[in-house]
Amino acid sequence: MQTITMVLTLLLAVTVCSFLSRLLPWKLPLPLIQIAVGAGVSYATSFEVTLDPDIFFLMFIPPLLFLDGWRIPKGAFFRDIKPILMLAIGLVIFTVIGAGYLIDWLIPAIPLAVAFALAAILSPTDPMAVSAIAAQTPIPRRLMHILEGEALLNDASGLVCFRFAVAAALTGHFSPTKASLEFFMVAGAGLAIGIAMAWGISRANSWLIVHAGEEPGVQVLISLLVPFAAYLTAEHVHASGILAAAAAGIAMHYADLKGHAGALGTTRMQRTVVWDTVQMVLNSTVFVLLGQQLPRILESVSKIAVETGIGSMTTLMRYIVCITVALTLLRLLWVWASLRLTLYRAGQRVPSKFGRLLLLTSFAGVRGAVTLAGILTLPLTMPGGAPFPARDLAIFLAMGVILLSLVMASVALPLLTTNVEFSPPSALTHKEIHARNATAEAAIARIEQLNRTAAEQQTPQQPSREAKRRILDLYRRRLHDGYSIDEAEQARQLAEIERQLRIEGLRAEREKLSQLRLEQQIDDPLHQKMMHEIDLMEAALMRRDEA
Repeated sequence: MQTITMVLTLLLAVTVCSFLSRLLPWKLPLPLIQIAVGAGVSYATSFEVTLDPDIFFLMFIPPLLFLDGWRIPKGAFFRDIKPILMLAIGLVIFTVIGAGYLIDWLIPAIPLAVAFALAAILSPTDPMAVSAIAAQTPIPRRLMHILEGEALLNDASGLVCFRFAVAAALTGHFSPTKASLEFFMVAGAGLAIGIAMAWGISRANSWLIVHAGEEPGVQVLISLLVPFAAYLTAEHVHASGILAAAAAGIAMHYADLKGHAGALGTTRMQRTVVWDTVQMVLNSTVFVLLGQQLPRILESVSKIAVETGIGSMTTLMRYIVCITVALTLLRLLWVWASLRLTLYRAGQRVPSKFGRLLLLTSFAGVRGAVTLAGILTLPLTMPGGAPFPARDLAIFLAMGVILLSLVMASVALPLLTTNVEFSPPSALTHKEIHARNATAEAAIARIEQLNRTAAEQQTPQQPSREAKRRILDLYRRRLHDGYSIDEAEQARQLAEIERQLRIEGLRAEREKLSQLRLEQQIDDPLHQKMMHEIDLMEAALMRRDEA
């Protein structure tokens, strides 16, 4: 009963935070409000949320990574794959090495392996936190796509490095060569399992839909289970469940385009709404839980300071500031070097807004849900039963860095985007016109084909001028002579024929739209926009047969 009460209280806190962010006279980032409300819940209630690391990681990480992989614009992702990989992999390794040695030098109480683990879990960024902060001052679209791609991959690379560092702390042994080889094996197996699970489930689901029909609720449930299936399968064979969940999301996107998932527009709309809710609840709950854990961590600060020989709360605060500033400077240095190297090799001139974009990219490295979820998975004890070294200190430092990075971004990003106009994406209007013309032509071709088939079979099911004239005559006679059951039934049948043809036209539009996306003639945002329009029209035309 207490567990149910806790869950309901957390969900209520998430709801309250959403309204507070809109009602407060001053604009505060939503994550900061959620942390404050979580702390208030901790003080106002008697229960404590005891987080089991493995369960917490399983419940939060797979669906969030799966959704990131599913929804990230693939065209923008592969177009900017080089800077994304440089940030997601190169920057993570650079951060783990640089920040790891800094933490070990700065805080002698933290062993080197634990310092590397802390640096690794601080390397992933949180695009949801950046989006919340930049809601009033939008970040350039292309830069936001790069940050989203970086977050998708650095979640995986950072968490994999984190697990290697934790394993080194538990065993006391670490071999760079062995770790590198194992990393590629674990990562490759995770990617393969994620893709295989997504495609296998999609094809099996497609076969079941053909033979048993499509139920939107069941399709939504299947999509919710896919990330957990990929994650647990990969973890069972000691592969990367993190990469498996992300790869499953990417593969599921292409499976949808190829028609290996639910075909009904109502299914897609319900699935989108459910996943939007899941994403909001999971991200919000993580920050509320951070706030809920904060009072307990603050109460144990003096104990942590005594046990580690640090001395005082002030010293701990200095450590948090030093680590946060170091992470920002490491990110700034890496971004500057990688972008200048890329521009130099490409022979391009440095753009006039390069400095401001550089600072935007650097301060957008906000830590959030993945960092918190990962740091809480630190083992409680060593293999021999002794407490894990500096566990509470590492958790406290990670929470402090999350808070400070949120505050820094809340101040820096609005200032950096003030009085700056960023150009919109090019050729979007031309692509949209081309896509709409192509889908309209596909719909016309489909209806004409159905008309030819109906004519060959000598069936009176052609929505011609005659059908239009008869419907108008029917309504005029009804007004003049009164209601006729036979005439009403005839009108209903004609309307049903036209409705079915309209649905077939929409399906032809959808197929053409997916073909254009697979051929890379349009990008994901335009594809999603037009697909949503088609789904809305189809949902208005679809109806269940009533007895």
